[in-house]
Amino acid sequence: MLSGGIGGARFISGLRDALDGRPDAEVTVIGNTADDIWLFGLRVCPDLDTVMYTLGGGIDTERGWGRAEETWHAKEELAAYGVEPSWFGLGDRDIATHLVRTQMLGAGFPLSDVTEALCARWNLGVRLIPMTDDRVETHVVIDDAGQPDGRRAVHFQEYWVRLQAPPAHAVIPVGAEDAKPGPGVLEAIADADVMIVPPSNPVVSIGTILAVPGVADAVRTTSAVVVGVSPIIGGSPVRGMADRLLPVIGVDVTAQAVAEHYGARSAGGLLDGWLVDASDDSAVAPLVDLGLVTRAVPLLMSDRELSRELAAEVLDLADELRRG
Repeated sequence: MLSGGIGGARFISGLRDALDGRPDAEVTVIGNTADDIWLFGLRVCPDLDTVMYTLGGGIDTERGWGRAEETWHAKEELAAYGVEPSWFGLGDRDIATHLVRTQMLGAGFPLSDVTEALCARWNLGVRLIPMTDDRVETHVVIDDAGQPDGRRAVHFQEYWVRLQAPPAHAVIPVGAEDAKPGPGVLEAIADADVMIVPPSNPVVSIGTILAVPGVADAVRTTSAVVVGVSPIIGGSPVRGMADRLLPVIGVDVTAQAVAEHYGARSAGGLLDGWLVDASDDSAVAPLVDLGLVTRAVPLLMSDRELSRELAAEVLDLADELRRG
């Protein structure tokens, strides 16, 4: 499966539980790295770490990101020194992860090897691999009256964390066109029986993974069935800023529009099946007409059991598509 941060991590946790009765099942997660940022001399990989901490039992479940039982002494000391950026704080436990990653990268190890080494501590029960070992960063173009053309591009983290998602004009995965898929990415897609597009942001999570050359084509041509889960419920994202960024790429903020954006594989798109929330059941018939096998089921993953139930629905749909 492809994955961003919180939504993807919660789904993967449910998927792992749903596969408990399938001991031979192997799960590979291709994680988004375009949210990555260098801060205070450290390489921070928010989506990879959210998946790793969630599956490893180290996540702060209330926030959905960062470490449980976190302290913030280093952040406070950096602020006392006046070190910027002050708008992005790293917890003390979290810093240990970034220190290890940065040291290994500095020693010449690629991000894929570093991620494997970090995950060894957490016993995830799945294989987590970065979408690429190359540097890709999502930048967002926003208004800025102080610039000659009235606009400027900022790193996605500044757009989301510091600026709180103001109106945007473009989303650019800088470096994506020159990146290569990470080791094992294309092979995992080609060898899969089931390919899952979870309820992660279609623009800055799934979209950036698919922007790496070769990945979208691999999804289109895999022999696996491809099932997606809508990140939109009743016209709104459960978390995040998808409602701010979907219109930037010309997509309405609806479960139907996101499915149409991905497209049906029978028409050159990416999906064979699609799950929408029960509240969006009016989207089922139009999407079936487009060639997508669509079901309306509860999508809200407000606890572990509901995440497991959603994952089970995905597996049921995948089994139906494979039989068909």
